[in-house]
Amino acid sequence: MSAADRAKILVVDDLAEKLFTYQAILEELGQEVFIAHGGSEALRLVLQHDFAVVLLDVNMPDIDGFETAAMIRSRPRSSHVPVIFLTAYADEMRIGEAYAHGAVDFMLTPVVAEVLRAKVRVFVELYQLTVKIQRQADEQMVLAQERLRRAAAEEANARLAFLARAGAVLGQSLDPAVSARDALQLAVPALADSAMVVQRAGPNLRCLRARQEGSAILFDEIVGEEPPVEYAGLIEHVVRHGVPFGQHHGEPCPCDEEPEVLAFPLPASSAGSAGVMVVSRAKTGSRFNSGEVALCDSFASRCAIAMENARLYCEVEQANRQKNEFLSMLAHELRNPLAPIRNAISVLRLPGITRANSEWAQDVIDRQVQHLVRLVDDLLDVSRITSGKIRLEFERFDLLRALHNAVETSNPLIQAAGHRFEPALPLEPIWVEGDHARLSQVFANLLNNAAKYTPQGGSISLSAYVESDRAVIQVRDSGIGIVPEMLPRVFELFSQVDQSLDRSQGGLGIGLTVVQRLVAMHSGSVQATSAGLDKGSTFTVSLPTVSAPVMNRPSHGNGEDRPHCKSWRMMVVDDNRDTADTLATLLRMEGHEVLTAYDGHEALAAAAEFHPQACILDLGLPGVSGFEVARQLRFGPHAEEPLLVAVSGYGQQEDQRRSREAGFHYHFTKPVDHHRLLGLLASVPQPNGQER
Repeated sequence: MSAADRAKILVVDDLAEKLFTYQAILEELGQEVFIAHGGSEALRLVLQHDFAVVLLDVNMPDIDGFETAAMIRSRPRSSHVPVIFLTAYADEMRIGEAYAHGAVDFMLTPVVAEVLRAKVRVFVELYQLTVKIQRQADEQMVLAQERLRRAAAEEANARLAFLARAGAVLGQSLDPAVSARDALQLAVPALADSAMVVQRAGPNLRCLRARQEGSAILFDEIVGEEPPVEYAGLIEHVVRHGVPFGQHHGEPCPCDEEPEVLAFPLPASSAGSAGVMVVSRAKTGSRFNSGEVALCDSFASRCAIAMENARLYCEVEQANRQKNEFLSMLAHELRNPLAPIRNAISVLRLPGITRANSEWAQDVIDRQVQHLVRLVDDLLDVSRITSGKIRLEFERFDLLRALHNAVETSNPLIQAAGHRFEPALPLEPIWVEGDHARLSQVFANLLNNAAKYTPQGGSISLSAYVESDRAVIQVRDSGIGIVPEMLPRVFELFSQVDQSLDRSQGGLGIGLTVVQRLVAMHSGSVQATSAGLDKGSTFTVSLPTVSAPVMNRPSHGNGEDRPHCKSWRMMVVDDNRDTADTLATLLRMEGHEVLTAYDGHEALAAAAEFHPQACILDLGLPGVSGFEVARQLRFGPHAEEPLLVAVSGYGQQEDQRRSREAGFHYHFTKPVDHHRLLGLLASVPQPNGQER
């Protein structure tokens, strides 16, 4: 018998000769015998070893047998150890007390060796049997735990393999519809007997469902305002709270209650539309355990990412396509005015041209230049608005003023197309707080848009009324209308309703973007409605109204009357010779003495001899910039203090700030309106008060 299999026996007595006798008798059992000379020593050994049986003398000097037995039995680890009391005195009371302290037997001394060995052998064999059973149970437990661990590892590996396969499949397509279909094909039957993806598609819900029928997987698509009735409450709960939820026998329940139907949110970016994925085992009636819930949750997260990536990619592709279409259209629109300008210049160069033909050619050039200016202004407006650099000049005014200005602006286009215009404006003022010029631009853009997209001889109406504390303005037309899929996008930048090659009306098609941004900056809203293609359109603007002001700001004229100009000694500086020469010629024809220069060095050298009273400077000059020329003219050692006018293709507020810091008095954006320039020269005093 190995040492590990031998049982331990403890013999406790205060007499050494008795201990020697007991040890000799018990060693024949082949077990390991421990001896203790008193209760204290016995308790120390019990703390260190597990004993099969304890033989305990009753009468001991330090701690008697009964107290020692009680302390042994009070310790949980030794409470089951059998105790046999040994004593020379026995009466019923003493025997009863022994059993009360947990004794399993009571023997009188001197003991009979065979009897003692027989009794101890029983407890030793019982102990060894117990140890064996415990060892077998422990081994079985270890085996069971190992099987569970392997099963869990296999299940985890299977889940990881499924998720890896799902990631590979879902990443193959950048089409949201294909991604949704791939997700359902993965879920059925691997996770459930049916699955569904519910997403918002405009005003309706789009439900794509996959279900297993035999060995086949069938797909159904449902489009409607409400989700399928059997999952309506579940989907509503998930959408409202944004967390997974379950359903069992048609009743909602938390996921930890092992439901037969699970629903997971499919989050999206702020610009996207969130959805819900539903996986169901209702057909088979089986339920999802906690591990399967976790697997489905991870799978739904991957599906959400794949579908969102596909949606964002489609949006980027659409934006890129719209941008390319816009750039192509922009090139077309910018080239269009150049053809009549070149033709008109060719006419002007013909020998013997009549005065009528000359005036006609000049009118053509003027109209086409104005058209180019409008195109550039539209682009600048969009750039300023989208970058947040536009500043509104707020005042309290009658909105009808802006509407009348818009009608006056758009009337030539409306009349040229032969449209019937029907205004329905109230007599009472509608007071608003805003930028008069920008709101006039809003309504002129809407009227121009209606005129452009309404066939010859159509009808356009403009109405305004007050509803509660809002001003409502509507522009209706009988034009080409808007197809339903374009309605949500008509205000997007680069989005075009009419992308045909026939674009005789011109324009960049960004007017509606400007309208929406400007209206939003006035705390208002604009909405487009249409019954469909060739059924006309309606644009409705809503703005907050205010109470009537105590005093109105006076209106200002357009300042385009031809001013009476004083004669100036001037210098025009521009590295574009045509620009400098044509402006100089125009000023000379108005009676001014003009010198031209084509770069910064030439301008500074000429100014030292010419002593100009006014300088019209391009800012982007080669060599020495217009900013530096202005500084030297105003603040240099030989400063003449001329009137400095900046002329540049850049007119942002930052550009104007820089020109002021350089010493410029005024800033004009190219192309310069000569009426404004002549008006400026007529209105400001000449340097040193000397007029020529």
